[in-house]
Amino acid sequence: MLLLDNAAKESRLTKERNAKKAKAKAEKERKKLGCLGRRQGSARELGLWRFDDSQAKFVLFLPLHHLWLGYMSELLSLPPPTAAAPRAPSGAAMHPKLLKADFHGSIMTVSQSKNTSMVGISGIVIHETEGTFKVVTKENKLKILPKRNSIFTFAVPAYSTLPRAHDASAPLPIPEPGDHLRTVLDGPHSRIELHGNQFCFRSADRAGRKFKAKESIEL
Repeated sequence: MLLLDNAAKESRLTKERNAKKAKAKAEKERKKLGCLGRRQGSARELGLWRFDDSQAKFVLFLPLHHLWLGYMSELLSLPPPTAAAPRAPSGAAMHPKLLKADFHGSIMTVSQSKNTSMVGISGIVIHETEGTFKVVTKENKLKILPKRNSIFTFAVPAYSTLPRAHDASAPLPIPEPGDHLRTVLDGPHSRIELHGNQFCFRSADRAGRKFKAKESIEL
């Protein structure tokens, strides 16, 4: 004989109770990550920082580099290109601004590093995290450069790249034909060193952080 019986069914109240328990457990796990972990977790889930290697083309990111040059021109109040001679910005006035500046679009080069295979790598910064710079090189390759134990150099233009009549509320002008392939290294510029060990902050965190000057910095 085979005894048949109706399968046990969960009541509506049981389903709602189990759903609440699962939601409370997920919320508890999310709180353990802290603010930074929750932000990074949500970004990974949404795919915000997902990058297709086939799009790692240096030419594609030159417009971003030109935007950064205009941003530096306004930030550092650079003189117009009609000036008789380039005026070197004062370090006392320039360094605090650069500490809080955004480097997405800059050309970052590794000048010194404990990892000798990284020395000489240069490219346009497309993403900065707390501990790395992600750059696209002229060889159309995506490189991840750790900030720890490395010294970087980047260049800022000696003259303003904006027209004299440019309004800060207006969009940046379109580069002239032939200029869309130029970079900051193709004209007068100043090179500045950046010590990665003292720069392990996100760009958003640097904006509200107070930095203290140090007499010496060791790699």
